[in-house]
Amino acid sequence: MYRCPLCQLALVSSPSGYQCANRHQFDRAKEGYVNLLPVQQKKSLDPGDSADMIQARRNFLEAGFYQPLSDAVNDMLARVLEQTAAPTLLDIGCGEGYYSQRLQNFIQTQQVVDLNGPAPAVSLYGIDISKAAIKAAAKKYRQLQFAVASSYHLPFADQSFAALLRIYAPSQSSELARVCKAGGWLCTVTPAPEHLIELKQKIYQEPRLHRAEIAEEAGFNHQQRQQLSWNWQPQSATQLEQLLQMIPLGYRLIAEVRQQLIVELPAITLDFYLDLYQRQ
Repeated sequence: MYRCPLCQLALVSSPSGYQCANRHQFDRAKEGYVNLLPVQQKKSLDPGDSADMIQARRNFLEAGFYQPLSDAVNDMLARVLEQTAAPTLLDIGCGEGYYSQRLQNFIQTQQVVDLNGPAPAVSLYGIDISKAAIKAAAKKYRQLQFAVASSYHLPFADQSFAALLRIYAPSQSSELARVCKAGGWLCTVTPAPEHLIELKQKIYQEPRLHRAEIAEEAGFNHQQRQQLSWNWQPQSATQLEQLLQMIPLGYRLIAEVRQQLIVELPAITLDFYLDLYQRQ
């Protein structure tokens, strides 16, 4: 599955890691992940979310506050993969692995059980530019395959995946199309117009709503859009602080406004678009 991020040759697994025919070596960490992000693809020394941000995100997600989004993603992909036996999936920008493991578990339960034995295993790979995120994901979800890697230089062979999941992560359409099988699927999650509007109103005099246009993904045809919205009511300052650490808007809140929010604990609108594309 993996290919060398330096020369694009296939990577062969060994007990210690992976190596290509040009002898580029990538060691496997004790947690089980592999780092396929060469220095040439980094924009900083330690890119991506920090360990503290990852822990806040894990606490928030595992409390179930975004479970409706995870469930909707799982349902959307399960429907289109219903006739695909033992699909191989990729979660782009997987973070600490919450969506990855729930998707893998859900798709596995939908696989048809053969009379001669259990359903064939579903394989899920996750990548993120944050080493802290991948380390946390691999340590907890040993049954999945995780790698530190760039979403603009996916370290995978052509046509490797039956389906791709991209929640917020930036990417390049040509790379998505390259690693997706013909007739395969891409599910994206982006903010819908009213997402976090209450926080925006605290920051901007005239907050701009998120765009509603459907993005074009070269090599894919758009098939379906679902909007998912609900109001989330934080029950404690800790819960609200965890959300603020997860989102870019959190860094724009000055200390006084942040403290006001913690005192008020306002209901916050969560508003998402789920878009489904099929590989041409």
